[in-house]
Amino acid sequence: MTHSKSTKIYKSKYGKLPGTSYDEVIHGARRAHSIIQKRTPHRHPYVRSTYFNKDKIFIKNFWSHLMQKHRGEQFRRAKFYSCAIDLLRNTTVPPETIFSKGDPNEILHRFSGLGREGEIFYVQVKQNKKTDRKDFMSVFPKVRK
Repeated sequence: MTHSKSTKIYKSKYGKLPGTSYDEVIHGARRAHSIIQKRTPHRHPYVRSTYFNKDKIFIKNFWSHLMQKHRGEQFRRAKFYSCAIDLLRNTTVPPETIFSKGDPNEILHRFSGLGREGEIFYVQVKQNKKTDRKDFMSVFPKVRK
C-alpha cells in the first residue's frame, strides 16, 4: 500500500514510546494500557472512537495478538502504542476497509497514522458485522524499502 500526497493520514500528537530495551518499551505500553483500564467501568478496557461515532473499541485483544509475535516484533509494535490509542480516539480520516474472505461477519479497518517523529504507522481494528463489536488488533510501523 503506497501513500500519495492526496492520501489523508491522521497526525498523532504522540511520538513513539521511549526506551531502547524491550522491557522499557513494554513497561511503558502496559502503563498506558493500565491508565485506560482504570478509567473503564467494566473489566474490558476500551476507548471511544470519534470515527465510529463514539462507539467503543475494545483494546484487550491487542495484547494477546502482540504476544504471538517474536520479541523484536513486539518491541517495534509496542513503541507505537500511544500513537495508536490517540488515533483510535481522535481520527476522522476514513480507513482502508478489507472484507474477510474466511469470515463473512468480519471487517478489518486499517487506519494510517503519522507519529510526532514523522514515522508512518498502521492501526487495525476488527469489526464483527453481527454484533458491531470493534476490537483494536494491531499497530505496526510502515516497512521501509
